[in-house]
Amino acid sequence: MSSTKMNIPKPPPLPLPRITYQRPQASSTRNPSSSSSRLVPKESVATWEKVFIDGTGGDTNVHTEDNFYLLAHSSILSAASPVMANLLNQSRGQNGKPYLKISGVPYQPVYMFLRFLYSSCYEEEEMKECVIPLIFLSHIYSVPSLKRVCVEVLDQEGYINKENVVDVLLLARACDAPRICFRCISMVVKDYESISPTEGWKEMIRSDLLLEQEVEAVVEAQEERQERRVKLKEKKMYLELYETLEALVHIYREGCVTIGPRDKALKGGSETVCEFRFCKGVEGALRHFLGCKSRASCPRCKRLWQLFQLHACICDDDSDSCEVPLCRSLMEKMKIRKKEDESTVRLLAEKVITAKNSLGPFSARLFALYKTSSRQSFRRSD
Repeated sequence: MSSTKMNIPKPPPLPLPRITYQRPQASSTRNPSSSSSRLVPKESVATWEKVFIDGTGGDTNVHTEDNFYLLAHSSILSAASPVMANLLNQSRGQNGKPYLKISGVPYQPVYMFLRFLYSSCYEEEEMKECVIPLIFLSHIYSVPSLKRVCVEVLDQEGYINKENVVDVLLLARACDAPRICFRCISMVVKDYESISPTEGWKEMIRSDLLLEQEVEAVVEAQEERQERRVKLKEKKMYLELYETLEALVHIYREGCVTIGPRDKALKGGSETVCEFRFCKGVEGALRHFLGCKSRASCPRCKRLWQLFQLHACICDDDSDSCEVPLCRSLMEKMKIRKKEDESTVRLLAEKVITAKNSLGPFSARLFALYKTSSRQSFRRSD
Protein backbone atom coordinates (compact mmCIF):
# COMPACT_ATOMS: atom_id res chain seq x y z
CA MET A 1 0.00 0.00 0.00
CA SER A 2 2.77 2.39 0.91
CA SER A 3 4.72 1.55 -2.25
CA THR A 4 1.66 2.26 -4.34
CA LYS A 5 1.25 5.69 -2.77
CA MET A 6 4.86 6.49 -3.45
CA ASN A 7 4.43 5.74 -7.17
CA ILE A 8 1.55 8.21 -7.63
CA PRO A 9 2.82 11.14 -9.78
CA LYS A 10 2.56 14.66 -8.41
CA PRO A 11 -0.10 16.92 -9.97
CA PRO A 12 1.08 19.64 -12.32
CA PRO A 13 1.48 23.15 -10.83
CA LEU A 14 -1.53 25.45 -10.97
CA PRO A 15 -1.42 28.01 -13.78
CA LEU A 16 -0.50 31.50 -12.58
CA PRO A 17 -3.11 34.18 -13.23
CA ARG A 18 -2.23 36.30 -16.24
CA ILE A 19 -2.39 39.95 -15.17
CA THR A 20 -1.96 42.67 -17.75
CA TYR A 21 -0.44 45.89 -16.50
CA GLN A 22 -1.07 49.26 -18.08
CA ARG A 23 2.25 50.99 -18.64
CA PRO A 24 2.64 54.64 -19.65
CA GLN A 25 2.94 55.02 -23.41
CA ALA A 26 4.46 57.93 -25.31
CA SER A 27 1.25 58.49 -27.26
CA SER A 28 -1.02 58.00 -24.26
CA THR A 29 -3.28 60.86 -23.18
CA ARG A 30 -2.81 59.89 -19.54
CA ASN A 31 -0.49 61.92 -17.39
CA PRO A 32 2.57 60.02 -16.09
CA SER A 33 1.41 60.91 -12.56
CA SER A 34 -1.79 58.87 -13.00
CA SER A 35 -2.30 55.33 -11.82
CA SER A 36 -0.86 53.85 -15.02
CA SER A 37 2.68 54.87 -14.03
CA ARG A 38 2.45 52.77 -10.87
CA LEU A 39 1.85 49.52 -12.77
CA VAL A 40 -1.75 49.13 -11.59
CA PRO A 41 -3.53 46.42 -13.58
CA LYS A 42 -5.68 48.04 -16.24
CA GLU A 43 -8.58 45.80 -15.23
CA SER A 44 -8.53 47.37 -11.75
CA VAL A 45 -8.48 50.88 -13.19
CA ALA A 46 -11.37 50.02 -15.52
CA THR A 47 -13.34 48.55 -12.61
CA TRP A 48 -13.07 51.67 -10.49
CA GLU A 49 -13.86 53.85 -13.50
CA LYS A 50 -17.03 51.80 -14.04
CA VAL A 51 -18.00 52.04 -10.37
CA PHE A 52 -17.73 55.82 -10.54
CA ILE A 53 -19.49 56.28 -13.89
CA ASP A 54 -22.36 53.89 -13.19
CA GLY A 55 -22.80 54.96 -9.58
CA THR A 56 -24.31 51.59 -8.72
CA GLY A 57 -24.93 51.38 -4.99
CA GLY A 58 -24.09 55.03 -4.50
CA ASP A 59 -25.48 56.56 -1.31
CA THR A 60 -24.15 60.14 -1.44
CA ASN A 61 -25.35 63.12 -3.46
CA VAL A 62 -22.62 65.62 -4.35
CA HIS A 63 -24.12 69.02 -5.17
CA THR A 64 -22.11 71.39 -7.42
CA GLU A 65 -22.28 75.18 -7.64
CA ASP A 66 -24.27 75.10 -10.91
CA ASN A 67 -26.98 72.84 -9.40
CA PHE A 68 -25.80 69.49 -10.75
CA TYR A 69 -25.85 66.30 -8.68
CA LEU A 70 -23.34 63.49 -8.81
CA LEU A 71 -23.95 60.11 -7.21
CA ALA A 72 -21.01 58.75 -5.20
CA HIS A 73 -20.18 56.22 -2.50
CA SER A 74 -19.61 57.57 0.99
CA SER A 75 -17.22 54.75 1.88
CA ILE A 76 -14.93 55.58 -1.05
CA LEU A 77 -15.05 59.32 -0.44
CA SER A 78 -14.32 58.81 3.27
CA ALA A 79 -11.39 56.53 2.52
CA ALA A 80 -9.92 58.96 -0.04
CA SER A 81 -10.34 62.14 2.05
CA PRO A 82 -10.39 62.46 5.85
CA VAL A 83 -12.06 65.86 5.49
CA MET A 84 -14.89 64.34 3.46
CA ALA A 85 -15.26 61.61 6.06
CA ASN A 86 -16.00 64.21 8.75
CA LEU A 87 -18.36 66.17 6.53
CA LEU A 88 -20.32 63.09 5.49
CA ASN A 89 -20.76 62.03 9.11
CA GLN A 90 -22.25 65.41 9.94
CA SER A 91 -24.47 66.04 6.91
CA ARG A 92 -27.58 64.14 5.89
CA GLY A 93 -30.16 64.88 3.20
CA GLN A 94 -33.93 64.67 3.50
CA ASN A 95 -33.82 60.97 2.70
CA GLY A 96 -31.29 60.36 5.45
CA LYS A 97 -28.44 59.67 3.05
CA PRO A 98 -25.07 61.47 3.22
CA TYR A 99 -25.05 64.78 1.40
CA LEU A 100 -22.09 66.91 0.27
CA LYS A 101 -22.26 70.49 -1.05
CA ILE A 102 -19.18 71.75 -2.92
CA SER A 103 -19.67 75.51 -3.12
CA GLY A 104 -18.03 77.74 -5.70
CA VAL A 105 -16.98 74.91 -8.04
CA PRO A 106 -18.96 73.96 -11.18
CA TYR A 107 -19.78 70.51 -12.49
CA GLN A 108 -16.72 69.72 -14.66
CA PRO A 109 -14.00 70.22 -11.99
CA VAL A 110 -16.11 68.38 -9.40
CA TYR A 111 -16.59 65.49 -11.83
CA MET A 112 -12.81 65.30 -12.43
CA PHE A 113 -12.16 65.53 -8.70
CA LEU A 114 -14.47 62.61 -7.85
CA ARG A 115 -13.14 60.57 -10.73
CA PHE A 116 -9.59 61.02 -9.44
CA LEU A 117 -10.69 59.84 -5.96
CA TYR A 118 -11.97 56.60 -7.50
CA SER A 119 -9.31 55.69 -10.07
CA SER A 120 -6.57 58.40 -10.01
CA CYS A 121 -7.29 58.95 -13.71
CA TYR A 122 -7.61 62.17 -15.63
CA GLU A 123 -7.11 63.61 -19.10
CA GLU A 124 -4.21 66.00 -19.60
CA GLU A 125 -6.12 68.63 -21.56
CA GLU A 126 -9.00 68.65 -19.10
CA MET A 127 -6.53 68.87 -16.22
CA LYS A 128 -4.92 71.97 -17.75
CA GLU A 129 -8.32 73.62 -18.14
CA CYS A 130 -9.49 72.84 -14.59
CA VAL A 131 -6.20 72.87 -12.66
CA ILE A 132 -7.10 76.02 -10.66
CA PRO A 133 -10.30 74.66 -9.04
CA LEU A 134 -8.73 71.19 -8.75
CA ILE A 135 -5.74 72.35 -6.72
CA PHE A 136 -8.19 74.24 -4.52
CA LEU A 137 -10.30 71.11 -4.00
CA SER A 138 -7.24 68.93 -3.38
CA HIS A 139 -6.09 71.36 -0.68
CA ILE A 140 -9.33 71.87 1.24
CA TYR A 141 -10.25 68.17 1.10
CA SER A 142 -6.67 67.00 1.80
CA VAL A 143 -5.91 64.88 -1.28
CA PRO A 144 -2.10 65.18 -1.62
CA SER A 145 -1.82 62.90 -4.67
CA LEU A 146 -4.08 65.20 -6.73
CA LYS A 147 -2.30 68.26 -5.36
CA ARG A 148 1.04 66.95 -6.65
CA VAL A 149 -0.46 66.49 -10.10
CA CYS A 150 -1.85 70.04 -10.09
CA VAL A 151 1.53 71.47 -9.03
CA GLU A 152 3.21 69.63 -11.91
CA VAL A 153 0.69 71.10 -14.37
CA LEU A 154 1.12 74.64 -13.01
CA ASP A 155 4.89 74.24 -13.11
CA GLN A 156 4.89 73.48 -16.83
CA GLU A 157 6.50 76.05 -19.11
CA GLY A 158 4.07 78.60 -20.48
CA TYR A 159 1.14 78.03 -18.11
CA ILE A 160 1.91 80.96 -15.77
CA ASN A 161 2.07 84.27 -17.64
CA LYS A 162 1.86 88.00 -16.92
CA GLU A 163 -1.92 87.97 -17.05
CA ASN A 164 -2.51 85.21 -14.47
CA VAL A 165 0.66 85.26 -12.36
CA VAL A 166 -0.93 87.30 -9.53
CA ASP A 167 -4.00 85.06 -9.37
CA VAL A 168 -1.85 81.92 -9.37
CA LEU A 169 0.36 83.44 -6.66
CA LEU A 170 -2.62 84.12 -4.39
CA LEU A 171 -3.96 80.61 -5.02
CA ALA A 172 -0.55 79.00 -4.36
CA ARG A 173 -0.26 80.84 -1.04
CA ALA A 174 -3.79 79.82 -0.03
CA CYS A 175 -3.17 76.19 -1.03
CA ASP A 176 0.32 75.93 0.50
CA ALA A 177 2.19 75.29 -2.77
CA PRO A 178 5.66 76.81 -2.12
CA ARG A 179 7.12 75.72 -5.46
CA ILE A 180 4.46 77.61 -7.41
CA CYS A 181 4.81 80.60 -5.04
CA PHE A 182 8.53 80.73 -5.76
CA ARG A 183 7.95 80.54 -9.51
CA CYS A 184 5.33 83.31 -9.44
CA ILE A 185 7.46 85.62 -7.29
CA SER A 186 10.45 85.02 -9.57
CA MET A 187 8.33 86.05 -12.58
CA VAL A 188 7.08 89.17 -10.76
CA VAL A 189 10.62 90.16 -9.76
CA LYS A 190 11.87 89.63 -13.30
CA ASP A 191 9.13 91.74 -14.91
CA TYR A 192 7.87 93.91 -12.06
CA GLU A 193 7.41 97.07 -14.14
CA SER A 194 4.88 95.45 -16.50
CA ILE A 195 3.06 93.34 -13.88
CA SER A 196 2.59 95.94 -11.13
CA PRO A 197 0.16 98.15 -13.18
CA THR A 198 -2.18 95.21 -13.97
CA GLU A 199 -5.65 94.87 -12.45
CA GLY A 200 -4.65 91.61 -10.78
CA TRP A 201 -1.84 93.34 -8.93
CA LYS A 202 -4.12 96.17 -7.79
CA GLU A 203 -6.67 93.63 -6.55
CA MET A 204 -3.94 91.79 -4.67
CA ILE A 205 -2.93 95.03 -2.93
CA ARG A 206 -6.50 95.51 -1.75
CA SER A 207 -6.84 91.93 -0.54
CA ASP A 208 -3.35 91.16 0.81
CA LEU A 209 -1.17 94.15 1.63
CA LEU A 210 1.38 91.96 3.39
CA LEU A 211 2.00 89.94 0.23
CA GLU A 212 2.62 93.14 -1.71
CA GLN A 213 5.21 94.22 0.87
CA GLU A 214 6.94 90.84 0.69
CA VAL A 215 7.13 90.91 -3.11
CA GLU A 216 8.34 94.51 -3.19
CA ALA A 217 11.02 93.66 -0.62
CA VAL A 218 12.27 90.85 -2.89
CA VAL A 219 12.20 93.21 -5.89
CA GLU A 220 14.21 95.86 -4.01
CA ALA A 221 16.76 93.28 -2.84
CA GLN A 222 17.14 92.00 -6.41
CA GLU A 223 17.64 95.54 -7.72
CA GLU A 224 20.25 96.24 -5.03
CA ARG A 225 22.17 93.07 -5.92
CA GLN A 226 22.05 93.98 -9.59
CA GLU A 227 23.26 97.50 -8.84
CA ARG A 228 26.14 96.17 -6.74
CA ARG A 229 27.16 93.81 -9.54
CA VAL A 230 27.16 96.68 -12.04
CA LYS A 231 29.23 98.88 -9.72
CA LEU A 232 31.77 96.12 -9.07
CA LYS A 233 32.06 95.46 -12.80
CA GLU A 234 32.59 99.17 -13.51
CA LYS A 235 35.13 99.46 -10.72
CA LYS A 236 37.10 96.52 -12.08
CA MET A 237 37.06 98.11 -15.54
CA TYR A 238 38.37 101.45 -14.22
CA LEU A 239 41.09 99.74 -12.17
CA GLU A 240 42.24 97.81 -15.23
CA LEU A 241 42.26 101.08 -17.17
CA TYR A 242 44.45 102.61 -14.45
CA GLU A 243 46.85 99.67 -14.77
CA THR A 244 46.99 100.29 -18.52
CA LEU A 245 47.96 103.92 -17.89
CA GLU A 246 50.68 102.73 -15.49
CA ALA A 247 52.02 100.43 -18.21
CA LEU A 248 52.05 103.35 -20.68
CA VAL A 249 54.11 105.53 -18.31
CA HIS A 250 56.37 102.57 -17.54
CA ILE A 251 57.15 101.97 -21.22
CA TYR A 252 58.16 105.61 -21.90
CA ARG A 253 59.82 106.23 -18.55
CA GLU A 254 61.79 103.03 -18.05
CA GLY A 255 61.81 101.46 -21.51
CA CYS A 256 60.56 97.96 -20.79
CA VAL A 257 63.01 95.30 -21.99
CA THR A 258 61.26 92.20 -20.69
CA ILE A 259 58.10 92.15 -22.80
CA GLY A 260 59.82 90.70 -25.87
CA PRO A 261 58.08 89.96 -29.18
CA ARG A 262 54.33 89.35 -28.82
CA ASP A 263 54.41 85.99 -30.60
CA LYS A 264 57.75 84.63 -29.34
CA ALA A 265 59.36 83.64 -26.06
CA LEU A 266 62.13 85.73 -24.50
CA LYS A 267 65.63 84.97 -25.77
CA GLY A 268 68.28 83.52 -23.53
CA GLY A 269 65.78 81.50 -21.47
CA SER A 270 65.04 84.43 -19.14
CA GLU A 271 61.97 83.92 -16.99
CA THR A 272 61.67 87.59 -16.07
CA VAL A 273 58.23 88.98 -16.77
CA CYS A 274 57.23 92.62 -16.69
CA GLU A 275 55.41 93.54 -13.49
CA PHE A 276 52.82 95.50 -15.48
CA ARG A 277 50.39 92.92 -16.81
CA PHE A 278 49.08 95.20 -19.60
CA CYS A 279 52.55 96.22 -20.77
CA LYS A 280 52.60 93.80 -23.66
CA GLY A 281 49.23 94.96 -24.96
CA VAL A 282 50.19 98.66 -24.77
CA GLU A 283 53.49 97.96 -26.49
CA GLY A 284 51.68 96.20 -29.33
CA ALA A 285 49.25 99.12 -29.69
CA LEU A 286 52.19 101.57 -29.89
CA ARG A 287 53.89 99.51 -32.59
CA HIS A 288 50.67 99.45 -34.54
CA PHE A 289 50.20 103.22 -34.13
CA LEU A 290 53.68 103.99 -35.44
CA GLY A 291 53.20 101.87 -38.56
CA CYS A 292 49.51 102.55 -39.27
CA LYS A 293 48.79 104.56 -42.44
CA SER A 294 45.15 105.32 -41.59
CA ARG A 295 45.34 106.62 -38.04
CA ALA A 296 42.40 109.01 -38.46
CA SER A 297 39.96 106.18 -39.17
CA CYS A 298 41.67 103.25 -37.43
CA PRO A 299 39.67 102.18 -34.29
CA ARG A 300 42.78 100.83 -32.59
CA CYS A 301 44.68 104.08 -33.12
CA LYS A 302 41.72 106.06 -31.79
CA ARG A 303 41.69 104.02 -28.59
CA LEU A 304 45.42 104.62 -28.10
CA TRP A 305 44.93 108.35 -28.67
CA GLN A 306 42.20 108.36 -26.02
CA LEU A 307 44.65 106.63 -23.69
CA PHE A 308 47.13 109.49 -24.18
CA GLN A 309 44.37 112.01 -23.46
CA LEU A 310 43.32 110.13 -20.34
CA HIS A 311 46.91 110.09 -19.09
CA ALA A 312 47.15 113.86 -19.57
CA CYS A 313 44.00 114.31 -17.45
CA ILE A 314 45.32 112.40 -14.45
CA CYS A 315 49.05 113.12 -14.76
CA ASP A 316 50.17 114.82 -11.51
CA ASP A 317 53.60 115.88 -12.81
CA ASP A 318 53.57 119.70 -12.96
CA SER A 319 56.94 119.98 -14.67
CA ASP A 320 58.01 118.97 -18.15
CA SER A 321 59.61 115.79 -16.86
CA CYS A 322 56.78 113.46 -17.97
CA GLU A 323 58.15 111.05 -20.52
CA VAL A 324 54.81 110.29 -22.19
CA PRO A 325 54.62 112.04 -25.58
CA LEU A 326 52.21 114.98 -25.99
CA CYS A 327 51.37 114.92 -22.27
CA ARG A 328 52.15 118.62 -21.75
CA SER A 329 50.35 119.84 -24.86
CA LEU A 330 47.30 117.70 -24.17
CA MET A 331 47.27 118.89 -20.57
CA GLU A 332 47.17 122.53 -21.76
CA LYS A 333 44.26 121.75 -24.03
CA MET A 334 42.45 120.07 -21.14
CA LYS A 335 42.87 123.19 -19.01
CA ILE A 336 41.28 125.30 -21.76
CA ARG A 337 38.36 122.86 -21.98
CA LYS A 338 38.04 122.54 -18.21
CA LYS A 339 34.66 124.29 -18.10
CA GLU A 340 33.14 121.97 -20.71
CA ASP A 341 31.04 119.46 -18.75
CA GLU A 342 30.56 117.28 -21.82
CA SER A 343 34.23 116.28 -21.91
CA THR A 344 34.06 112.49 -22.02
CA VAL A 345 37.76 112.04 -21.34
CA ARG A 346 37.62 114.16 -18.19
CA LEU A 347 34.62 112.27 -16.83
CA LEU A 348 36.38 108.97 -17.53
CA ALA A 349 39.49 110.25 -15.76
CA GLU A 350 37.42 111.11 -12.68
CA LYS A 351 36.00 107.58 -12.64
CA VAL A 352 39.48 106.06 -12.84
CA ILE A 353 40.80 108.26 -10.01
CA THR A 354 37.76 107.47 -7.85
CA ALA A 355 38.22 103.74 -8.37
CA LYS A 356 41.91 104.00 -7.49
CA ASN A 357 41.29 106.10 -4.37
CA SER A 358 38.55 103.72 -3.18
CA LEU A 359 41.20 101.11 -2.45
CA GLY A 360 42.03 101.23 1.25
CA PRO A 361 45.26 99.81 2.73
CA PHE A 362 43.87 96.30 2.93
CA SER A 363 42.19 96.51 -0.48
CA ALA A 364 45.34 97.95 -2.01
CA ARG A 365 47.27 94.93 -0.70
CA LEU A 366 44.73 92.59 -2.26
CA PHE A 367 44.92 94.56 -5.50
CA ALA A 368 48.72 94.15 -5.54
CA LEU A 369 48.37 90.42 -4.94
CA TYR A 370 45.78 90.26 -7.74
CA LYS A 371 48.24 91.96 -10.10
CA THR A 372 50.99 89.55 -9.07
CA SER A 373 48.79 86.49 -9.65
CA SER A 374 47.69 87.91 -12.99
CA ARG A 375 51.31 88.37 -14.08
CA GLN A 376 52.13 84.78 -13.05
CA SER A 377 49.23 83.41 -15.08
CA PHE A 378 50.26 85.69 -17.96
CA ARG A 379 53.79 84.27 -17.83
CA ARG A 380 52.44 80.69 -17.90
CA SER A 381 50.34 81.52 -20.95
CA ASP A 382 53.45 82.79 -22.75
